[in-house]
Amino acid sequence: MPHRRWFVQRTNESYLRYLASTASVSEAFAQVLINRGIKTPEAVRAFLDPTLNRLEDPQEIPNLKRACEVISSAIKAGKRILVHGDYDTDGLTATAIMVSAISHLGGDVVYFIPDRFEHGYGFNPPGVEYATEVGASVIVTVDCGITSHETVKRAKERGISVVITDHHEPMRDSEMGPLVPEADAVVNPLLRNTANPEPNISGATVAIKVAIALAGVEYSQRLLDLACLGTVADLVPLIGDNRIITKEGLRLINESPRTGIKALKEVSSVKQVTAGLLSFTLIPRLNASGRMDNANRVIRLLLTDSYNEAIELAEYLSTINTRRQRVEEEVMEEAVEMVKRKGFDRCIVVASEGWHEGVVGIVASRLTDMFYRPAFVFNIEGDMAKGSARSIPPFDLYRGLSRCRDLLIAFGGHKQAAGLRLKVSDIEAFESRMNQIITEAVPEEELVPLLKIDASVRLREVTLSLVNELTRMEPFGYGNPEPLLGTKGIEAVNPRIVGKNHLKMFLKENALVLDAIGFDMGDRIGLLEDCSLVDAVYTPQINDWEGNRTLQLKLHAIRQTRDNSE
Repeated sequence: MPHRRWFVQRTNESYLRYLASTASVSEAFAQVLINRGIKTPEAVRAFLDPTLNRLEDPQEIPNLKRACEVISSAIKAGKRILVHGDYDTDGLTATAIMVSAISHLGGDVVYFIPDRFEHGYGFNPPGVEYATEVGASVIVTVDCGITSHETVKRAKERGISVVITDHHEPMRDSEMGPLVPEADAVVNPLLRNTANPEPNISGATVAIKVAIALAGVEYSQRLLDLACLGTVADLVPLIGDNRIITKEGLRLINESPRTGIKALKEVSSVKQVTAGLLSFTLIPRLNASGRMDNANRVIRLLLTDSYNEAIELAEYLSTINTRRQRVEEEVMEEAVEMVKRKGFDRCIVVASEGWHEGVVGIVASRLTDMFYRPAFVFNIEGDMAKGSARSIPPFDLYRGLSRCRDLLIAFGGHKQAAGLRLKVSDIEAFESRMNQIITEAVPEEELVPLLKIDASVRLREVTLSLVNELTRMEPFGYGNPEPLLGTKGIEAVNPRIVGKNHLKMFLKENALVLDAIGFDMGDRIGLLEDCSLVDAVYTPQINDWEGNRTLQLKLHAIRQTRDNSE
């Protein structure tokens, strides 16, 4: 990660005291909440008590009622329903949710997951062909379909009803607004008739909303583990409904996991999971099948009641994930070499023959983290380039790609992630255009990553009581990261490297001394050698060792104290 700007957002002290008093929290915690946009006593209570009864009414999503009518009618008439999903974790869990809800109501339901290599991304003609082959009268898409105008037409020409449920950006016309397929119902929260149609929810959450309206809250609660996986995997902000679903879903995954998830936890060697841990254990294994092979096994895993079958499938996914990691490293090494050789301006564009399509998205994400630029990674086959893109927070990727329509054969996605195809001969023009677009959209200073510090505190304010308050903000993840506290002008006592490049020390302010550790921060020890005072950014935690609970600071950044700095 490149050099970062440190930034602390401050609040009027009298308002800070007011919120702390009325919400019965400490001033340090109140400052953290305010910086997350939680600024009233009512908002504090809602955020700290993310219970299911606070979920937004599903009917608030446009056209959801009509979608349920179409599906219910098909169930009652005994018509076969095809659930058309997608091959990433969000699309796979959304498929399992929709199949489960329809099956629970006695529906005749089958599913289709496109093959990344044979069918491509999203709702395409092969899905209609499969629906015809299995005799489906209704197609319900999940996590795809919002831009599939021609495919919907093809289905309708064959007498097949289509319900689109999606969360991706629709095509838009400057005068007419969103352009949606002519389906029987199109359910997408981005179609809300408001200037800001957020919240941004996952495809799995759209599916759970449909499930709640179709099958009721009591049954749909059993599916929140699936919605949680899709929500965390798709990197939607863990606020609002996303936060409620993730918290309840994590509880199910930890306390009473379904057979497939129990098996997946076993092969992943995890017992208790957090949202962050999901991203490194279960989710990569669920994604791996769609990246490297056909993802149908994931649906079988998520729906099976057979423990033996679940273990067999989970072990297979773990093996595939190991293969994915190896291929990913090979492509990443080549991509980094290419970036260093050719350099970059406002974005990174790399392309090569033989790069595995299943890993280009992960490589794009890693390049974005490494160089803090939007990254576009393409696999070349003949005269065509197919790729994935990831962005940085200040740049809306989908909007930028929309300004390159004339150069692209196809694209889709949202603000921070997208897929695209273009001719190899147009890559150079695309890179030039995208550099220009980003230059216009993102000021120079925002091309340096921002370290947002939630509250500036003195060490005496960092107590076990504050740690207990901060844990009430869980689950942490995208849009709701671990709180970062900052303290200026303190002493670094006995800094040393422990383990595999971890920075260990004590941080001292007056007579107060607290233990601190910075994982993989051993390279920072040099700046502490001739330094009298430091500024530190950290998350306070409880270190539970052999029954002794002590306060420890998990370091995120450290620097020499600067005069008159934030």
